[in-house]
Amino acid sequence: MSDLQLSLIVIGVIVIAGVAIYNWIQQQRYRRKVQAAFDQEHDDVLLGKDEAFRRVEPRFTKTAPESPDAFAQIDAFTQMESPTQEVKKPSSTAPSHVAVNPTAAYAAAHSPTHSPLLDFDTNTNYIVNVRADSVIANTFIAKLLQRKFDFGKPVVWLGQQNSNAPWEEITTESNVDSDGYTHLKGCLQLADRAGPISEVNLSKFRDSVLEFVSQVHATSECPDIVATHDKAVKLDKFCAEVDVMIGINIISKDEGAFVGTKIRALAEASGFRLESDGVFKYRDDNDNALFTLSNYESAPLLLENMKSLTTHGVTFLLDVPRVAHGDRVFDQMTHLAKIFSNTLGGIMVDDNRVPLSDSGIQRSKQQLIEIQALMKKNHINAGSPSALRLFV
Repeated sequence: MSDLQLSLIVIGVIVIAGVAIYNWIQQQRYRRKVQAAFDQEHDDVLLGKDEAFRRVEPRFTKTAPESPDAFAQIDAFTQMESPTQEVKKPSSTAPSHVAVNPTAAYAAAHSPTHSPLLDFDTNTNYIVNVRADSVIANTFIAKLLQRKFDFGKPVVWLGQQNSNAPWEEITTESNVDSDGYTHLKGCLQLADRAGPISEVNLSKFRDSVLEFVSQVHATSECPDIVATHDKAVKLDKFCAEVDVMIGINIISKDEGAFVGTKIRALAEASGFRLESDGVFKYRDDNDNALFTLSNYESAPLLLENMKSLTTHGVTFLLDVPRVAHGDRVFDQMTHLAKIFSNTLGGIMVDDNRVPLSDSGIQRSKQQLIEIQALMKKNHINAGSPSALRLFV
């Protein structure tokens, strides 16, 4: 090997090593900047602003109920979760360094000893009971499962192999592998954000069950259709009242713009994940979105466009009925919103572009607390399995 070749090899090694060291130094410098941004205490971005600005709280997409008496007609519900009218998209969550677990109750509810029967009640579902003296053949149950999407709202079938066996949800796969069931419960959801179930679909579901029991020589218990439909309408009305989203916008100052790469860096350092719908979502350990980060403008935040994207603002959103321990999640969201505002050099405003004060934010938090307390009083738990099904 000639001296020239050796020299070229040595030079190449030095260049590669130099590039690697430079990249490592840049990476460490960036990490220190991000860490510093999230670990230090941040002053309120609104302090010291001109008091001529009118201060208001983050804007609710619906007006919170003023009095629990407005829902006295639904107090008879014993365990209800909330369907409602369509509103803005849900939300993602907070910085991973905040020591709080808003979904502990959800995780406990889905422990191995948890019965799926506990997730369904007669206040949010039309529940039919089917009993047979012998095991019902899998082929007949398969026909029930094939009609799950024929009634306008979701249907879940639960099964018990015998009177001493645990309840389990029946799916197409589990039905094939099971030894059959002697007791079934069909749970037809009464409402969702599209509205209450129709009386016609309730009747269709009941008739399909009656046809099924005649084929398998079983007995059934089917609640009254008219009374159930009335319950569905009341449930939908109540849920529409508590179906609220809280939004905080961060807009640029002096008609400036935020750069997509910086937004993405901040979001990912906070634990957000950019998803296919063009929204950053922060999810809990059960993959539930706690709040979201979206573009203040109409264009979605797409992965392939983040390098070239510029925008005049971003929006944080919290979907109140879908989030357990909403007060804690709200604190996380506002904490992160202030960090974004400071780092991006923006201003926190409501949907009318009016700057937000700490007192205004606290008023919104109190409204959130009152809404979730009202839901709980009416046996609705925000962020529970039923709420996640109904607020879709």
